[in-house]
Amino acid sequence: MSKLQMHKVEEDEAGIRLDRWFKRHFPNLTHVQLQKMLRTGQVRVSGKRAETSTRLEAGQDIRVPPMAAEPAVYEAKKSERDASDIKKMILFEDEDVMVLNKPPGLAVQGGSGLSESIDDMLVSLTHRRHGRPKLVHRLDRGTSGVLLVAKTAFAAAKLSESFRQRETQKIYWAITLGVPKPEKGRIDLPLVRRGEAMAVAVKKNKDFDQAKNAVTIYQNMERALFQAAFVAMWPVTGRTHQLRVHMAHMGTPLLGDTLYGGVPPEGMMPTEIGQGLHLHARRLIIPHPRGGGMIDVSAPLSKEMRKTWKWFGFDAKADADFSDA
Repeated sequence: MSKLQMHKVEEDEAGIRLDRWFKRHFPNLTHVQLQKMLRTGQVRVSGKRAETSTRLEAGQDIRVPPMAAEPAVYEAKKSERDASDIKKMILFEDEDVMVLNKPPGLAVQGGSGLSESIDDMLVSLTHRRHGRPKLVHRLDRGTSGVLLVAKTAFAAAKLSESFRQRETQKIYWAITLGVPKPEKGRIDLPLVRRGEAMAVAVKKNKDFDQAKNAVTIYQNMERALFQAAFVAMWPVTGRTHQLRVHMAHMGTPLLGDTLYGGVPPEGMMPTEIGQGLHLHARRLIIPHPRGGGMIDVSAPLSKEMRKTWKWFGFDAKADADFSDA
């Protein structure tokens, strides 16, 4: 029988809801069970009563009663399948880090109506000493490509700090409807949330004060006879939907982006091209958490995007040069 446990909130867990924290660490505990424990004061955050919606802060202590602390029992076949599927995505791995090639359509984190996510699948790789691997950043569900995962708490803290200090470079590939002009440039337009979507903030609007700065550097790699282009982008900042909104604001939305106008008129695009959002996290460059060099990993295109690149004759091995950006 397990005993009462005290867990400390890690740096990379700051800001998440208490129920999400329990989902990560004790996936066998149901929402109803957690609510009962909170209602009766068995679960406490830094000695105080809490609710499922309580937002956590780094360094806080979470009191976990014996019932919740019972070892999680996972359905063996699902756990084995998840572990196998994650391992097939691995582009780079060492004792601290995993770099995955996330397929399009698979959510990074779970949510309402989602039965599977990378975050949930990582439970299958839980280590006795280091715990479960931790996501360091996010990709939209429809976006494919490079996704960084920390295997230790030390690595999670170091890598998260590198993102905060903007010591990283992330290169994305996309197909745009229309050709961005000029051929290369810098987009510096703040973004604000409007319902399910993001939008470029305008000073005259009342929500301008809530906007966050967003900077994207881009360059056209190739253009097609159809009104489309292969574009490489470097999001200097990492705002939600940043690349999609910036490109749409220029009048060249990403192909397949149903939220921001990326659905071409019927008959405009050939039926042989791939389906879905054409946005791919191509390359990530970030200091290794242990020092001594850089992690530099590139992800090959997904199956659907390879179809599009092949049809247009675009170079799937191209290199974007942002050295003068």
